[in-house]
Amino acid sequence: MQSNLNHTLEMVTREKGIDKAILIDALESAMLTAAKKRYGLERDLEVQFNEEFGEVEIFEFKTVADKVTDPVTEISLEEAVKLDPEVQVDDSLGIKLDTSNLGRIAAQTAKQVLIQKVREADNALVYEEYKDRKGELATGVVRRFERGNSIVDLGRAEAMLPVREQVPRENYRPGDRIQAYVLEVYPEAKGGPQIILSRTSPGLLIKLFEIEVPEIDEGIVTIETSAREPGARSKIAVSSRDADVDPVGACVGMKGSRVQAVVQEMRGEKIDIVPYSPDPATFVCNALAPAEVSRVIINEDTHSMEIIVPDDQLSLGIGRKGQNVRLASQLSGWKLDINSESRVAEMWNNALTSLGKIEGVGDIMIDTLYKYGFRSAREVMMADIEALMDVPGIGDKMAERMQRSAAGVVVDEEDELRAEAAARLAEAEASELGVEGEHERFLLVRGIGDRTVDQLADGGYYTLLQVHEETNVVKLGEVTDIGIKKARQLKQAVATYLEEAAREAILPDAEAETAEEAVEPETQDDSGEDA
Repeated sequence: MQSNLNHTLEMVTREKGIDKAILIDALESAMLTAAKKRYGLERDLEVQFNEEFGEVEIFEFKTVADKVTDPVTEISLEEAVKLDPEVQVDDSLGIKLDTSNLGRIAAQTAKQVLIQKVREADNALVYEEYKDRKGELATGVVRRFERGNSIVDLGRAEAMLPVREQVPRENYRPGDRIQAYVLEVYPEAKGGPQIILSRTSPGLLIKLFEIEVPEIDEGIVTIETSAREPGARSKIAVSSRDADVDPVGACVGMKGSRVQAVVQEMRGEKIDIVPYSPDPATFVCNALAPAEVSRVIINEDTHSMEIIVPDDQLSLGIGRKGQNVRLASQLSGWKLDINSESRVAEMWNNALTSLGKIEGVGDIMIDTLYKYGFRSAREVMMADIEALMDVPGIGDKMAERMQRSAAGVVVDEEDELRAEAAARLAEAEASELGVEGEHERFLLVRGIGDRTVDQLADGGYYTLLQVHEETNVVKLGEVTDIGIKKARQLKQAVATYLEEAAREAILPDAEAETAEEAVEPETQDDSGEDA
């Protein structure tokens, strides 16, 4: 420690950009820790850096006394005069210690403290530099991987791209260039980078468009909102404050050049650009593109919309595994329930039949109840009185009468369902295969398992033909508790199986004739999930 340290400190200052005063403070703190470890915590020690000689000096302070009672903290006047002829009793005398006596362990302690202090100072500088860059783009080079996290060299500092912020289908190797969104900057970090990057944040999409589209940077075009399913598909809604500037066209660019530049940086992620509208219904219709919307029913209380589309547009509206409607819901902030016109017609016919049996309920009231979410007598019976009274034209007494009447309707409907189920059970038992045989044949249909077969049986459907001949899909979905969407899929799968079996001549004659008359399977894809 006796060598000139000025050169070393200046070199660290240049390389790390840390102020020399901070380094000196760290050095003094490290040496003080080492000295106390060597000489004991009870000693009054002080460390100073001598810039002239470039060395660290350690002083031990003792009180001058006529009679020494504590040799650790006191020094006799006779000894003190030898060091300083002008010293007096009760003075505090600083005695310079030999740093070469610190020993290996103390020196190692000093080194560790110094490294820690330098790291803390370096982290503070990094934080000051990057704290205002949160929400911006950063470009760096992938250096290494730690437990799946990518460590990215940004030049001045290292950043981390955590596993949770990585797009699953994107793979990087050391040396690859990467552009990411600065998600968070922490003032302190234990054993790792304090800058957190993201490749999954919608902010990355927005920043890339700001770079590629000058109109956004100039404030003419605004990205109002965005939604992403990283690696698969994104949607952004844009508006323009200049009537002569088409916001969608500005983002797409000549021959799609601008949006393609963003798609390339996003590694092929599909991007939909839709015009923003302050009208929620119009905006949702835009967000569901490319599907065409027939009409929209808005429920302000639940902040939800029922979207009705033509039958041939249902698969487009829902998207692959519900992706399109899910992104539209995120983009608009509304809960969306998308249905085809035929499905809505079925639901309306069922509601018309069930609600029409309630005493005192006419066509106008049925229409009002339907719009307020009541689709059957059971729902009226189970509703709170307050919820029914929210419907225009219904008071407390009328609500009570309607619920009493609805309870009777539900009993009649359940009796009717039980009678139908008993008849179908008897039919299944009398069939060639019997109930057990029909159960086994259900399992041959694609997409049907034991649980679905049990649900069908609980609802009173024991054979493939009974499911196939049921024209009321809403009823099939509700009484079996499999849902309307799955009921549609199940009927399509059963129809396909019956047709294939008829062609292979493995069905009894009566079933074969029925299968030959089966309608073609629906072309729409109900594999998506409604948002």
